[in-house]
Amino acid sequence: MSKDIKKVVLAYSGGLDTSVILCWLKEKYDCEVVTFTADIGQGEELDPVRGKAEQFGVKEIFIDDLKEEFVRDYVFPMFRANTIYEGEYLLGTSIARPLIAKRQIEIAKMVGADAVAHGATGKGNDQIRFELGYYACNPEIKVIAPWREWDLNSRTKLLKYAEEKGISIPMDKRGEAPYSMDANLLHTSYEGKVLEDPWASADEDMYLRSVSPEEAPDTPTIIEIEFEKGDAVAIDGEKLSPANLLQRLNELAGANGIGRLDIVENRYIGMKSRGVYETPGGTILLKAHRGIESITLDKGAAHLKDELMPRYAELIYNGYWWSPEREMLQAAIDQSQKNVNGAVRLKLYKGSVTIEGRKSLDSIYSEEIATFEEDEVYNQKDAEGFIKLNALRLRLRKRHSQNYPSPD
Repeated sequence: MSKDIKKVVLAYSGGLDTSVILCWLKEKYDCEVVTFTADIGQGEELDPVRGKAEQFGVKEIFIDDLKEEFVRDYVFPMFRANTIYEGEYLLGTSIARPLIAKRQIEIAKMVGADAVAHGATGKGNDQIRFELGYYACNPEIKVIAPWREWDLNSRTKLLKYAEEKGISIPMDKRGEAPYSMDANLLHTSYEGKVLEDPWASADEDMYLRSVSPEEAPDTPTIIEIEFEKGDAVAIDGEKLSPANLLQRLNELAGANGIGRLDIVENRYIGMKSRGVYETPGGTILLKAHRGIESITLDKGAAHLKDELMPRYAELIYNGYWWSPEREMLQAAIDQSQKNVNGAVRLKLYKGSVTIEGRKSLDSIYSEEIATFEEDEVYNQKDAEGFIKLNALRLRLRKRHSQNYPSPD
């Protein structure tokens, strides 16, 4: 394939792995490399990325601010479904990949590139997510996945290559190569080093976005989040754009030790993987969204959403954001959200998020019906017939198995 590649767009973070890939692409394919860096709120200064790319002779450099699009068109639609994978993971890495893949293909078309490249390893999920996205957006694109091609198949070999090519190697607070990390406005993930042992505890100094719950303030923080059609639009009465709202929640949650998660998950490719995640604002958002749905969403719709959610989460985790089945599920989810409007009051305290109140003009909760006091709306005697009708099959089954006599 090397002779066929004339120009490639590389998803470039400016970090160690993609800097090595940039050099390797030039050597291996003798082609022009265009770099694309997506600013999706990873919290890093991206100006140095341009300088690093220029250092390697790159002429076309794209650094795109996609934060608002990321939260508005990917994070928020996902949270309308209360999406979690395997009961815990809020899909912070997974949900960023379809946007990056889409924009990478757009740039490839813009600059006349015939190939795209990514830095995902051959052991992980991201290679699948990126490439399914590429092919969904351009069925004819050529894809280069260096980790599946080169012989730099260990961290040690990668570091040696970087030293030989004069590529700077970042260090953590202890002067060691850092954890493998991925960050965006929704979360930060950590893998590798001590985390490869599922029994070992994560180092406290690894965390970048939250204080430990033990170090969080002794006084709770009370906030109010307002929703319109299932999306958060304001905090404490202040209207905010999607990206700014999520950033504010990140700050509030991080200061209160909220959003840490340590899990062993099942990758799509078949292996188990241990990862540590910080999803501060998303943890609050999930709790708040379920809170507003509790008073605005019909029981049948709410339960059906909960049944569909694991399938929807798996589609996103496995890289099928652009699939027809995900779009079909999204249409159903979005239809359910038209009356999910109102406000939720929450208490943030030492790693926990607690709902303290919820209100909505579209609430279908009836205090008049739910009251334990005397009322004229609900006839409690009606429950007897309801119970007997629902018990009929149970009574018949028991009567048949125990030979109970039929009633006269």
